[in-house]
Amino acid sequence: MGYRKAVFIDKDGTLIPNIPYNVDPEKITLAQHATEALRMLQDEDYLLVVLTNQSGVAKGLFKETDLNQVRHKIESLLSIESVHLSGFYSCPHHPEGIIPEYTKICTCRKPSTGMFLKACEDLSIDLTKSWMIGDILHDVEAGNRAGCKSILINNGNETEWKNGPHRQPTYIAFDLLQAAEFILSNSTYKKHDKQHVSLTY
Repeated sequence: MGYRKAVFIDKDGTLIPNIPYNVDPEKITLAQHATEALRMLQDEDYLLVVLTNQSGVAKGLFKETDLNQVRHKIESLLSIESVHLSGFYSCPHHPEGIIPEYTKICTCRKPSTGMFLKACEDLSIDLTKSWMIGDILHDVEAGNRAGCKSILINNGNETEWKNGPHRQPTYIAFDLLQAAEFILSNSTYKKHDKQHVSLTY
């Protein structure tokens, strides 16, 4: 078990606007209030770690190495405001892919927890002191299953609203800034005190 706290952030639809299967750095921008929100968390000693499903690799739409330029563009945009990512983890797999080496059921694709466990190992993160922020319930489920608290950004990207074990967020926010404010106002939050919120279907 690590000792550092982190905020895990979904990429598409949460940190940056969602453009399906985009790896063109020129089309990448940050979500509204993203830098302000992440700077607030960074100032309170949260590590900032991106976790992203990238099934486009398995589907043959782009190469895994193309994600490097995506990461570099995001890091460059954040660095302008002195925000630093401690980690960037992506899952290139999908069970319905066409590239054999990536076509499989894996343990890293959210809502599985593999990327969390890898980040925990690499960065000495205490998952019980950490949070997951994402725009769909797969993000929420992954964070909860990993032992984090979770925040759903309810911006219209979740369309299925399938309930189930681990799919109840700790909090529902409109954007990253509201999510960050909630995290910082609940920095001593205990998992067994989890607030009950109602999903709007």
